[in-house]
Amino acid sequence: MSRSSSHRLPQVVIVGRPNVGKSSLFNWLVGRRIAIVDDVAGVTRDRLVYLMEAHGRYFELVDTGGAGLGGEDTFSREIEEQIEAAVETADVLLFVVDVQQGLTPLDEEVARRLLYVDVPVILVANKADNPELVLQAGEFYRLGRGKLVAVSTVHNRGKQELLREICERLPKPVPGEEQPPAEPEMKLAIVGRRNAGKSTFVNTLARARRCIVSEIPGTTRDSIDVRFEFEGRSFVAIDTPGVMRRKSQQGSLDFFSVHRAQRSIRRADVVLLFFDASGVISRVDKQLASYIAEQYKPCIFVVNKWDLVRQQTRADRWVRYLRETFRTMWYVPIAFIVGETGKNVKALINHAQLLFDQARNRIGTGQLNRLLREALQRHPPPLHKHRPAKIYYATQVGVEPPTIVLFCNNPAAFDATYQRYLLGAFREGTPFSEVPIKLYLRRRQPKSPVPEGLPPELLAEMENAE
Repeated sequence: MSRSSSHRLPQVVIVGRPNVGKSSLFNWLVGRRIAIVDDVAGVTRDRLVYLMEAHGRYFELVDTGGAGLGGEDTFSREIEEQIEAAVETADVLLFVVDVQQGLTPLDEEVARRLLYVDVPVILVANKADNPELVLQAGEFYRLGRGKLVAVSTVHNRGKQELLREICERLPKPVPGEEQPPAEPEMKLAIVGRRNAGKSTFVNTLARARRCIVSEIPGTTRDSIDVRFEFEGRSFVAIDTPGVMRRKSQQGSLDFFSVHRAQRSIRRADVVLLFFDASGVISRVDKQLASYIAEQYKPCIFVVNKWDLVRQQTRADRWVRYLRETFRTMWYVPIAFIVGETGKNVKALINHAQLLFDQARNRIGTGQLNRLLREALQRHPPPLHKHRPAKIYYATQVGVEPPTIVLFCNNPAAFDATYQRYLLGAFREGTPFSEVPIKLYLRRRQPKSPVPEGLPPELLAEMENAE
């Protein structure tokens, strides 16, 4: 199922077998070469994300990277993971094939995996460098996708047609929302090492008073999600198996426990990362936290089994321990619970619901730009190559996560340290104090349109700058 929502920033995800030109297509569409590091901090190196604007719509273009071929035994697993992750986040899929190599069994394998997805799929016939090759692209209609666009990244053919087809298939924006949508259910992933008390926590929820539980079959092949109605609001708990260190993974069951934990994080609206109060933070905990951050998921650090150690240690020591270990996640709230007895569980669920609401919030353009101007006055950006760095205005273009675009004179002038400073300033003055914020910097073109709601003094300043 797509995670599509008219409130979220849509994602257009590129998939396909290796060596069909997915990365070339990505670079061609964004208009510049992006090699290893993307301009969004925290995105993994094999999954590039770039903010696009076309035909008045913003969306994120995602290059999933090629699935390596280490032999026939490894192909199915790698393709499965690539397409599964893409479908879970995509609003539109670009299925890329190579016209010059023709239809291959691996193309047919990818097509089979995409056969039942419920998001639009555009078949992109790449490397159609001349009219004869454009005609040859017709053989790919056998893959069963309705729309085919032949392109050539080398000769710059078909770009506008492809962008037009993409924008026509993006989720429709909601202009006024005269009728508010039904209250959505929060999907709550519960992850952590083995024996951290995750299943006990779920069982305690199930026994809680004023809590109605129902199983949801068919969500995945290997697990059953549980719906809870808790004090008038419903949410879905995604319980996951405990994760072992990689060198301790003896067989496929342990491998798939890692895979399921990551999949649960991708599916979730809020993640509870469990720690055993009587243990120490391990490499697995750090890997899970890193994956949560890479996916921009709201998170709560849950120190479980607190009753076993509360006589020997103080809560502030664990807080300091977590803050020193996860320095880039300093905004993540921390909860101390006893999952077996239910102590502090109600407060934990309420706090998770608060994060869910934070991540879906929007801030007005005027308020956002007043915060930006105050931050710039307190700490102006440093000179870049002896030239002043300027940010003209900011606008929020999406939620879950809150996504902010800063239009400036030179994106390269703002290093990671200054971007972290701006993120901290936004957290102080917005409803996003405890959730991840995605920040983009874009070069503003002269005389380009500006969003409504900008303060008059800012508009005057921009006109003078131009």
